[in-house]
Amino acid sequence: MGKGGRKVKLKAINVTKVFEEGNRRVMALQDFSLEVRENEFTVIVGPSGCGKSTFLYLVAGFEKPTKGEIFLDGKLITKPGPDRGFVFQEPTLYPWKTVLGNIMFGLEITGVPKEEAKKRAMRLIKMVGLKGFENAYPHTLSGGMKQRVGIARALAYDPEILLMDEPFGALDAQTRKVMQRELTRIWEQTKKTVLFVTHSVIEAVYLADTIVVMTARPGRIKGIIEVNLPRPRSYTDEKYLAIREKVLNLLEEEVTKSLELQRKL
Repeated sequence: MGKGGRKVKLKAINVTKVFEEGNRRVMALQDFSLEVRENEFTVIVGPSGCGKSTFLYLVAGFEKPTKGEIFLDGKLITKPGPDRGFVFQEPTLYPWKTVLGNIMFGLEITGVPKEEAKKRAMRLIKMVGLKGFENAYPHTLSGGMKQRVGIARALAYDPEILLMDEPFGALDAQTRKVMQRELTRIWEQTKKTVLFVTHSVIEAVYLADTIVVMTARPGRIKGIIEVNLPRPRSYTDEKYLAIREKVLNLLEEEVTKSLELQRKL
């Protein structure tokens, strides 16, 4: 059991990841250990190049650890699977398919009957606030709407964990705020376990139950901060601002180290 009596959903044990290109060797993560509890919204923040997205890719099974192990529900992760839904920074939608078609596609190729796939997709379209846009094509949608489709598609398999790699990073500030509110609403409806990567401390404190602050490369855990604030949260609330300050202070030192590291490369 994790803290608060909730089951540990995801467990990373002493994970190290080294990338090698010719003579160049980059250690992205070193002895990285983390537990994510069931139904929890966990956000990872850290300086650029610290291995945040690398860790997400390892959990997804897109990459393999150089050393160490990652378990989901006690099972060792060795490859991608439908028990993990992934939302990328840039929505990777099929331009020739409608909103409905994009969400149904993955279900159909995994053998879900067409009628069942359609029923599931329509339910998700309503949940993510796209009712009425079932037959729209991606080129007609705004950035925020495309990400709603991406979230619905990732949820279509009913995954055990939702992995989100800076999904609102490319959106304008106003749309980003709307999507943060919407994601909170969707998460409260589904109660999925979420592992979310962002550069934004404002976003992290708004969304998270737990914030994991990473060191500069090679990525390790600098600190873990619990966010015991009721939802919906206010960006100007004193308690919110105090937690934001705490995260920023932890990050400041690591960002300085990261800049020094980049200057040496």
